[in-house]
Amino acid sequence: MPKYLIERIYDVGADELPGVATRSKRIATEQFPEIVWEHSHVVADQDGTLKSFCVYVAPSEEVVRRHAELLGNHVISHLYEVAGDVTPADFPL
Repeated sequence: MPKYLIERIYDVGADELPGVATRSKRIATEQFPEIVWEHSHVVADQDGTLKSFCVYVAPSEEVVRRHAELLGNHVISHLYEVAGDVTPADFPL
């Protein structure tokens, strides 16, 4: 199944983000059981706007976007299909 890297921009503050994440997980579990949320990195832009870079396994980009629409409180600024993963261990000296 394809893996996606999703860049999201939120319209909530840091104090509200855990509630958004909980809602995201609930929506996926109840309506999109084929989605697997692997992990996310949350960052703040210079102006304090929260962004996340989320890794999801899902059958299609369309399913990821439908989940995002139901979630709300953010927009997807970029969505990439992951071509592969590497770590420093993959490149011995």
